[in-house]
Amino acid sequence: MISLPRAAAMLVADLAYGSRKFAYGRIARLRRLFPAGEKAPVLLIPGVYETWDFLRPLAAKLSAAGHPIHVLADLRRNTMPVADAAALAARYLAEHDLRDVVIVAHSKGGLIGKHLMLLDDPDTRVARLIALATPFNGSSRARYFPNRTLREFMPTQSTLAMLTADATVNERITSIYGVLDAHIPEGSELTGARNIRVPVIGHFRILTDERVIGVVVDCAGETVP
Repeated sequence: MISLPRAAAMLVADLAYGSRKFAYGRIARLRRLFPAGEKAPVLLIPGVYETWDFLRPLAAKLSAAGHPIHVLADLRRNTMPVADAAALAARYLAEHDLRDVVIVAHSKGGLIGKHLMLLDDPDTRVARLIALATPFNGSSRARYFPNRTLREFMPTQSTLAMLTADATVNERITSIYGVLDAHIPEGSELTGARNIRVPVIGHFRILTDERVIGVVVDCAGETVP
């Protein structure tokens, strides 16, 4: 069991890591960073204020495992409403005619992925969603922030309430989350989904933990029934 001082130190380190990524994260296209693969295509969707660069450690391992990697360059730092971002993702999938897609998402990205699966994917191009540290039940922390972008995570916000209430696609979602996440006091457990709790403290470092990356790669490579 991790002591309180140790947990506090790890949360501070997690916040420091996230702050550095926010400050220096690049808005870039993939170009030829990752070669094309033969396995299921992976669409990366980062969290709020994040670029896809937050997910680069995951992308590198997924690409090495044979998955072609796709990002939404037009999402930029992911400040648009969840519904608008889901529509953007749907257009991208249609324009590139991607099928059997695995979405790998962090935080708000998981909400975008679920919205896409529920309302924006009539052709079922998305096979499943692997969400890391996603506030599927909202975050009570959101009420302390006055801006629209963060208050979208309030449990009572209309889009979030709709996503929480509708479990239609939950069986195609894997929710991966740590033992302590200061950004999401309510946790990331999702009813009806595959829930995987990992021994990680923090909201951001979960994206770089080698054990977590291994779980994501394994889940992405599973055959869809």
